[in-house]
Amino acid sequence: MTTYKLTYFNLTARAEQIRFLLSYLNVDFEDVRFEREQWPAIKPTMPFGKVPVLEIDGKTFNQSIAICRYLAKKAGLAGDDEWESLLIDVAVDNIYEIRQEIMNYYHEPNEEIKSKLRGPIVNDSIPFYIDRFENIVSENGGYFVNGKLSWPDLYFVSILDHIKSVIDVDLVDGRPHLTALKHKVLAIPQIKSWIAKRPKSQ
Repeated sequence: MTTYKLTYFNLTARAEQIRFLLSYLNVDFEDVRFEREQWPAIKPTMPFGKVPVLEIDGKTFNQSIAICRYLAKKAGLAGDDEWESLLIDVAVDNIYEIRQEIMNYYHEPNEEIKSKLRGPIVNDSIPFYIDRFENIVSENGGYFVNGKLSWPDLYFVSILDHIKSVIDVDLVDGRPHLTALKHKVLAIPQIKSWIAKRPKSQ
């Protein structure tokens, strides 16, 4: 039986989409979490000095998006053909872009610069992306791609709590189709079970 060991901070953030997919697959996985003060000792042991990493049968892999794509293929959520896979990858990359812009703001060490970044992100970037996501989901039967569940849906929902915690914006507020998608994903039995039992994150 394949073994999985996920290593990350005690956060949702970049690891939660992996946890969602492993849970969706109904596989047992070791969810190794560490605190920030432990990171300097752990960092040199990571392949590229970053986390999350997923060990599969003892082999260690980094890059959360690549890991997700691998798991999504195993779960049947990565597209039925090359065209559908392209649409899925485009959706994921678009979600990643706005997530990354928000996280760059969050990690900006200069408070003066950071205060200037927040307004344009909240007033311009987030509406630009999220309104488009709302339209896409509206036009695709309630999902990001082709009217059925695929891994961009899990990815998007998995980051919502973390985004709200770092910039105090609910990305689906006032957007009924994205709100409905959130509820559908959270109602998937495996996801619902994971959320009920997962450790409390920082």
